[in-house]
Amino acid sequence: MLEKLDLGLTLTKEEYQKRMPPLQRRLHRLQRECAEVQLASAVIFEGWDAAGKGTSIRKLTQRLEPRAFKLHSITPPRTFEKHLPWLWRFWAKIPNWGEMAIFDRSWYGRVLVERVEKLTSEPEWRRAYADINSFERALAEDRYVLVKFFLHIDKKTQKKRFKKLESDPLTRWQVQEEDWRHHRTYGEYLIAIEEMLERTETEWAPWTVVEARDRRWMRVKIFEALAARLEEALAVRKRAAAEAKEKRGASPGKDPAAEAVSSAAPTTPTLGTVDMDRRLERPEYRKTLLPLQLELRELAYRLYVEQRSMVVVYEGWDAGGKGGNIRRVTERLDPRGYEVYSIAAPKGEDWTHQYLWRFWRRLKAPQEKQILVFDRSWYGRVLVERVEGFAKPHEWKRAYREINDFERQLLDTGTILVKFWIHIDEQEQLRRFEARQKTPHKRWKITDEDWRNREKWDAYVAAVNDMLLKTSTLRAPWTIVEGNDKLYARVKTLRTLVEVLQGELGKKGKK
Repeated sequence: MLEKLDLGLTLTKEEYQKRMPPLQRRLHRLQRECAEVQLASAVIFEGWDAAGKGTSIRKLTQRLEPRAFKLHSITPPRTFEKHLPWLWRFWAKIPNWGEMAIFDRSWYGRVLVERVEKLTSEPEWRRAYADINSFERALAEDRYVLVKFFLHIDKKTQKKRFKKLESDPLTRWQVQEEDWRHHRTYGEYLIAIEEMLERTETEWAPWTVVEARDRRWMRVKIFEALAARLEEALAVRKRAAAEAKEKRGASPGKDPAAEAVSSAAPTTPTLGTVDMDRRLERPEYRKTLLPLQLELRELAYRLYVEQRSMVVVYEGWDAGGKGGNIRRVTERLDPRGYEVYSIAAPKGEDWTHQYLWRFWRRLKAPQEKQILVFDRSWYGRVLVERVEGFAKPHEWKRAYREINDFERQLLDTGTILVKFWIHIDEQEQLRRFEARQKTPHKRWKITDEDWRNREKWDAYVAAVNDMLLKTSTLRAPWTIVEGNDKLYARVKTLRTLVEVLQGELGKKGKK
């Protein structure tokens, strides 16, 4: 592919001066229009050393609104970042809706520098292609447009530029021994680049390869390509908004919950197979609880020693007993080693990003916290957001794939993932709701929203069954906890955590 590029393309100074100012004004206008419709953009610059990434970025940012973009210069991952999924540090940098992020190098370092310099293993960098495509697709299917540039020069031009930089005391620092080493392995990098372009060229995030020998030609091509991509994305977003408005006007009063159920395929009644009569007498509960808690505490110390992380997800019905269950799991743990996140409706920056962003940003390296507990989680996308109509059908349907990809990346890093659905039946929920209303110190737990959700019980059952069937994988299965009896549910979750950790950490002991 690269060998077919015409690196002899040039632009005269007069033509450049004629074309560049209108392009700068055009991009400034497009930046403002993107902000108005809450369309985010990620502009990625990859390319050879000395190809002109820095000067191109400087030229690009000169006329942009500085409050609406952020520049990220990517360096090798820090020590703690190596213990997290490798895309974590890039998820943390995606922009708010309506803003722009510019990346001077990016996640493609995994399949370029890290590959050629053997900083990561072959299975890791090969797996990274799937991770990258999944990451970019998740963004592109939300409110993001990705614009990817690769700046290409030949080996002879690169050497000439290195020599010129070294000849000037003011620019000599820009050429390091690492740059010359990359130059000597130009052929190896060329193979890696060709594969990268081929494996990550997608309809949602295509590459623009830029002939970068002539700097004027390079800058004009970058500006024109960026403007075209933004204009295309704006047109799509405005058209979708108009269609949505027309659809709302054509079907007033439509019940989103009914729409969610009718659009779902028939599913196996997973919840219907659960034995809800399971009970544990209090004497047996007291006898069993403390040993399991102490065993969990010991295993949590092993997590710290082995620098492993565990993520525990709690989903379940309102009044299902998640809070009390979590309290019994954590009450004997060292509070320095765990953190509990109570997930509610997104606010602030959590609202102005792709929905998985707020969960990525809450991940922590095991040096900081070994156990993360999510009281509700990313599964809200396919539960409450689906049933209540906060997510459109095409959004929650694709979320199964996005969630499975997210969890796979956690597992690939060595994170232990345990997922609980705390299940109670409809009659037990009603009994608990009424008991809360009659108990003054528990009355705050029951809201009008809880009663409203209860009216959609069948819609939620359909959503839960879909979730269990489509996101219970061999490496990240769901554990359905029979929760009509809180004592039984608490012991089951503790025992499950102990058994999972014993298997993962290779520890034999009590069960």
